[in-house]
Amino acid sequence: MAAGSGPSYFKSITPPPSRAAVAYRIGGRDHSGDLYRPGEAPRAALVLVPGAAPEGKDDPRLIAFADTLARARFTVLVPEIANLRALRIRPTDTGHVADGLRYLIEEREAGRVTGPIGLIAISYAAGPAMLAALQPPLRHDVRFLVAIGGYYDIEAVITFFTTGGYREGPDRPWRFGTPNAYGKWLFVRANAERIADPRDRVLLASMAERKLRDLEAGIDDLTDKLGPEGRSVQALLANADPAAVPALAAALPPAIRADMAALDVKRHDLPELAARLILIHGRDDAIIPYTESMALAAAAPPGRAALYLVNNLAHVSLGPGGILDGLRLWRAVYRLLEARDTGAR
Repeated sequence: MAAGSGPSYFKSITPPPSRAAVAYRIGGRDHSGDLYRPGEAPRAALVLVPGAAPEGKDDPRLIAFADTLARARFTVLVPEIANLRALRIRPTDTGHVADGLRYLIEEREAGRVTGPIGLIAISYAAGPAMLAALQPPLRHDVRFLVAIGGYYDIEAVITFFTTGGYREGPDRPWRFGTPNAYGKWLFVRANAERIADPRDRVLLASMAERKLRDLEAGIDDLTDKLGPEGRSVQALLANADPAAVPALAAALPPAIRADMAALDVKRHDLPELAARLILIHGRDDAIIPYTESMALAAAAPPGRAALYLVNNLAHVSLGPGGILDGLRLWRAVYRLLEARDTGAR
């Protein structure tokens, strides 16, 4: 996996997989994506959900990852999700993931896919993936779910990227990293269209575009013109106190609050999750704090989650790590291969 698109010993001993565009219709909804088939007899199938990235399923890093998984004898579906390409996360993304799972289930029933079915989700896509796996019709078909740099509590993620504050539990002391200024303005750009006031909608979008081009750019000329909705967003962005985030988030425009609630894994009943969870997170993650995967593991049914924290993962980019990082990642890979071969939970 660390080799990416470069050479590796694993590639030298495995036949290359095939990659083909697929179109599928589930419940009257049309979807497309890429399907990777192993060069050897497959043992399992999974939906690989990309994170929020402009290239989506065509991101070279994702292609290399899907290729490696297919070489490990997984049939891999990577769905096309327009919101993720546009750097947005929406509640409708859960439906895209769920329909991808239904497609693989139908393919298995037709004899074109074999073995247990699971999910791998990256970054913010872990939320929609988790919610799809919790849906009653799918709950017992999804045997494993791997989340890399995922989240549990939307409010905690917003706290981190606005103030840098995070903690290992509600009663634990705050720790502080550097607030993610770029991620903060991505949040504004992604949610500007959810503002009802057209003037505030345009102003917030303009502020986000200016800041994403140059984080040092001034925006006072725009913030001075904001109405009540826009000022509620700006107040959250300007805040540096983690304890103030809940009240500021509660004052956001209704459409933004509704999306946040729908995507908040914390609001859902994780004890109903039947899949085995494999959670991987870097302690150096500057986008989503590693404490989110700790919270996911704690909320899962007893014995259902395996958590692997490593020092050098920089969100989803594997960096040079030490022996302990290598051992932890090897254990995570072993757990995934075990799920592939046994379908065990």
